[in-house]
Amino acid sequence: MKLGKREKYLVVGAGLAVGAFILLGLVVFPFVEKLDRLERGIETKQEALDEIVRLKSEYEQVKSGSNNMLATLGKRDKKFSLFAHLEKTAAASGVKEHIKYMKPSSSSGSGPYIESSVEMKLIGVSLEELTDYLYVVEDPERSVWIRRASIKAQKKPPRHLDVVLQVMTIGEGG
Repeated sequence: MKLGKREKYLVVGAGLAVGAFILLGLVVFPFVEKLDRLERGIETKQEALDEIVRLKSEYEQVKSGSNNMLATLGKRDKKFSLFAHLEKTAAASGVKEHIKYMKPSSSSGSGPYIESSVEMKLIGVSLEELTDYLYVVEDPERSVWIRRASIKAQKKPPRHLDVVLQVMTIGEGG
């Protein structure tokens, strides 16, 4: 069968089109799809790496804080007692006679540190006496902090304050 010039062009064109579709379907599209998958994988791995770097920085901060805590605890007297510290500072600042109660407590936790706290109630203390006491009771060098303070004004003159303080410290655990 003889094909005319026009038919030959159509057959060649159709053959080229089929060849192009086969080339695209078997080579180009899979290559582009694999390239996209690799790019998505790189993005995912980069996000994971960024998270690891962030966590490393956070770990270094925590480790530094832990080392600082160990240094602070190393400087503190081995016989340090939060209860005794609060009594001594209360006597020194003139609020000992205003103490209604002091309730010590320890948290039971596992780890290198243990948290101890004392809740104390002061009755009829003046604002000046309270500020003097708060100034001396909180002592970062001994790892002593005020966790919570509840202050209530008395209704009758001379309008002194009733205060409940929760003071805490960190000590070396078992």
